[in-house]
Amino acid sequence: MKLETVYMGLKLKNPILAASCPMTKDLARVKEMEEAGVAGIVLPSLFEEEISYDQHAMDQFLSYSTHDVGPEATSFFPEPENFKNFEGEEYLESLRKIKSSVRIPVIGSLNGSTAGGWVKYAKLIQEAGADALELNIFYIPTELSITGTEVENRYIEILKSVKAQVSIPVAVKMAPFFSSLPSMAKRFDDAGANGLVLFNRFLEPDFDLDHLEAAMKPSFSTRSDIRLPLHWTAILYGKVKASLGATRGIKSGLDVLKMVMAGADATMISSLFYQEGVSSATRIIKEMTHWMEEHEYSSIEQMRGSMSYNHVTDKSAFVRANYMKMLRSI
Repeated sequence: MKLETVYMGLKLKNPILAASCPMTKDLARVKEMEEAGVAGIVLPSLFEEEISYDQHAMDQFLSYSTHDVGPEATSFFPEPENFKNFEGEEYLESLRKIKSSVRIPVIGSLNGSTAGGWVKYAKLIQEAGADALELNIFYIPTELSITGTEVENRYIEILKSVKAQVSIPVAVKMAPFFSSLPSMAKRFDDAGANGLVLFNRFLEPDFDLDHLEAAMKPSFSTRSDIRLPLHWTAILYGKVKASLGATRGIKSGLDVLKMVMAGADATMISSLFYQEGVSSATRIIKEMTHWMEEHEYSSIEQMRGSMSYNHVTDKSAFVRANYMKMLRSI
């Protein structure tokens, strides 16, 4: 079976990537992933707040020294533009070690909500050896006065700022909440995104009634979560130039094949690796191969997009008619 695929120009031995998560910063675990057959990894995100925190702390200290100790005190510290962020440096060093230790592609990740100075780390991530960069924009508007257009423009501004820093491929990990998702996908495409990852998973807080405070508890994706990225991958396939990556609810080899048939170039897994271990990648590859042999497929490319909106006979499966049929069948 030919399981090879191409994602944002990166040649992968199969469509399985380890999604951005804390697990992918562990070199030993990444080596285990490579051994199990994972075709590439996305590093955990370096957050805008992490980058800004140390810079802010240093700026405050310099300001305090200038006004309360004496201006000569500032000569002992680097100029703000030469200051190296501790979190950022640790991230870059981890990237260098992983990249030099494995043969699979390593994709960096940045997470932010503004077009501030943190985007300069895109270039530093490239210089540290990343094969590509995933941009995970996490912005939830809470003010009633902020319009949808303003939100969309902020996303595009961030993407353009990052693209101006690097020459490596850049993917945008999209949220599923835009009023017109196809239109937003096209805007990302037109702004230079090399890949679109469907979808970012926002982790909403719960309420702790004993302490009367918001509480955040980690949760894993479930099998039913696959339907959202499956639906939109099938709709967007062939309509944008960017590669399509799919994530959420992928638990088996059949799930990977479904995503490929919808039009995905790559699939990304994290929850399953936490639940069953990274060796589950080996099982997924075996399941893919077995199904392809039984149904006489010789390659991933042969099936890509075959179940997309462009290629199905009954397009009502993607729109309201099928929704009505499902409700009436209950």
